Amino acid sequence: MKKNVLISLKLTLVMIILCAVLYPLLIAGIGKVTPGGGKGETLSVNGKVVGYERVGQKFTEDKYFRGRPSAVDYNAAGSAGSNKGPSNPEYLKIVQDRIDSFLVHNPGIKKEEIPADLVTASGSGLDPDISPASAYVQVKRVAAIRKLQENKVRTLVDEHIETSLLGGPSLVNVLKLNIGLDKMSEL
Repeated sequence: MKKNVLISLKLTLVMIILCAVLYPLLIAGIGKVTPGGGKGETLSVNGKVVGYERVGQKFTEDKYFRGRPSAVDYNAAGSAGSNKGPSNPEYLKIVQDRIDSFLVHNPGIKKEEIPADLVTASGSGLDPDISPASAYVQVKRVAAIRKLQENKVRTLVDEHIETSLLGGPSLVNVLKLNIGLDKMSEL
């Protein structure tokens, strides 16, 4: 029995060193060589940080493209989804409210034309990207408010479509798109 206890203590000590010391140091080291040095990739305008490239932000003004809704109100400290399924009445009401709000802010758009990612939150609640269809459906509103030609705003969306290296869906980073939009409006 004494032999088993000694082996258990040794194994416990080895696992503590592996899991609580070496593994975190390895992950921190990998983080240091990634873009942003493990602190995230920031986006700046005129030398001022305006956000993180991979963390969604809340855009409520009609002059900006809107991103995916967030179940955590874009709080990066509390990343989470809603965990409510499509048959949950409370969830269905939230989605319907998002649809109604979108239709109010985007007159002329029919309910069927609204892409799902504009009315459903992502699993993390912090998704920085929308589908190209979600960007295109907002072009008319943004162009009208900023008094820009729709085709120029549509071209801006085209320029911000990112394709996956592994064949995943094409995406548009909302913060990058809105920064480009502000630059376009300054001209």
